[in-house]
Amino acid sequence: MPSLADRVKLIKPSPTLAVSAKAKAMKAQGLDVIDFGAGEPDFDTPELIKQAAVKALAAGFTKYTAAGGIDELKDAVVQKFQKENGLRYERNQVLISCGAKHSLYNLFQAILNPGDEVLIPAPYWVSYPDMALLGGAKPVFVSAPESKGFKVTPEQLQQAISPKTKLVVINSPSNPTGAAYAAADLQALARVLESKDLYVVSDECYEKIAFGNYVHTSIAGLSAQLKEKTLVVNAVSKTYSMTGWRIGYAAGPQDVIAAMTNIQSQSTSNPTSFAQKGALAALTGPQDEIGKMVTEFNKRREFTVAALRAMPRVTCYDPEGAFYVFPNFSAYLGRSWKDGKIKDDLELSQFLLEEAKVAAVPGSAFGAPGHIRLSYATSMKNLEEGLKRIREGLARL
Repeated sequence: MPSLADRVKLIKPSPTLAVSAKAKAMKAQGLDVIDFGAGEPDFDTPELIKQAAVKALAAGFTKYTAAGGIDELKDAVVQKFQKENGLRYERNQVLISCGAKHSLYNLFQAILNPGDEVLIPAPYWVSYPDMALLGGAKPVFVSAPESKGFKVTPEQLQQAISPKTKLVVINSPSNPTGAAYAAADLQALARVLESKDLYVVSDECYEKIAFGNYVHTSIAGLSAQLKEKTLVVNAVSKTYSMTGWRIGYAAGPQDVIAAMTNIQSQSTSNPTSFAQKGALAALTGPQDEIGKMVTEFNKRREFTVAALRAMPRVTCYDPEGAFYVFPNFSAYLGRSWKDGKIKDDLELSQFLLEEAKVAAVPGSAFGAPGHIRLSYATSMKNLEEGLKRIREGLARL
């Protein structure tokens, strides 16, 4: 039998999707499982957005579009960046893709060569390293532990950059930690990056889900020199509860966007036509539904952080954005369960799933052993019951 491509051996399935799939399978068996693994809002897509897609379907807008997306949606993205982020782009500097993950994949494919390095702050979103590997590059991790607010410092960045560094990843607010860089933090990083011969990607998918005094800033807007080599990636998925619609977008240097568009034209072609019309309505229509979702997320965040901090020997960073918490359960590793001891966060997650019937993603999947990611994009009822189960489960170890 012929063999598979070597690149396939370098990567693994998404652990977040795997956890959710296992939780769903257990539920299908009649088990009462509470799923804290899902990385998507639990709210329905706003009605205005759904109706825009329905109208597009009824009008027969069901054919191919330009591979890089329809002009109206590109223009809406241009206007969004200018109005909300102070960033000026032309239409030919924007690409519409099948989700932000697709935009990122296109970017990694467009700029990376074998031997290149991609600097990734850890904890990190699970797909960054695998995308780097699929591009033939080496992921290089820069530690951003809880003690540093899950953020890298300019000194760390300066030390980590090498002649092989081709791309630096910035994700703010972050998945999995919810940590976010303030403008001053980003300005300090920008001073390091603006003189370097490399690209920067700023993943801003959670920019609207922000709490307290945090105000989102795009690093691309802090330096004209840096903007020329920065790709800003965003999506309608999290902001408008449109995860299944699969519409993301990227903006940046025209030559990079053109290369990404060419890659997309030879892989997926265009994003779904009528989903683009829904995204257009999302970006150009009333924005009041976002505030309602964020208000509810904030209530859940406060409850979840307080409940976790009340658990013995558990620490929990209070996130500035997104809808995740990333508590540290290291104190429970090495404790007895069944016929052995829980040696790592993977086994602790397995314990929580089997014994407490709570699904959560082990921190090792994000480059942070000892932690576990919990999504509070679920009902307050589920949070109350699920966190109670975790507390009671830990007490049995």
